[in-house]
Amino acid sequence: MSRIGKMPIPVPQGVTLKVEDGVVKVAGPKGKLEQKLRPEITVTLDDKQIVVARIDDSKPAKSFHGLYRKLISNMVTGVSKGFSKTLLINGVGYRVEMKGENIVFSLGYSNPIEFP
Repeated sequence: MSRIGKMPIPVPQGVTLKVEDGVVKVAGPKGKLEQKLRPEITVTLDDKQIVVARIDDSKPAKSFHGLYRKLISNMVTGVSKGFSKTLLINGVGYRVEMKGENIVFSLGYSNPIEFP
């Protein structure tokens, strides 16, 4: 049983989903994405939720079930919120600051490290 594949994907406001000819097309304020589906997987839209299902319980269908659910979930997130990366610095004696367009890291080395 795929625990990830069973979970429905909520569709945020402003995101549209189309499934035609084995291709899932997701469009939103940040862009458009599409993903070709394997024949073992079906995708339906029910009450602002996307449901990914498999046609049988074969080993390939089970393995693709969770994969395609996560791929479609990432597509919905990408067209609605976009990509972001968060840096967490943990510990005592570390310091990070912005200087213009550069990030300056003071991590205990003899010189600070600058990244554009």
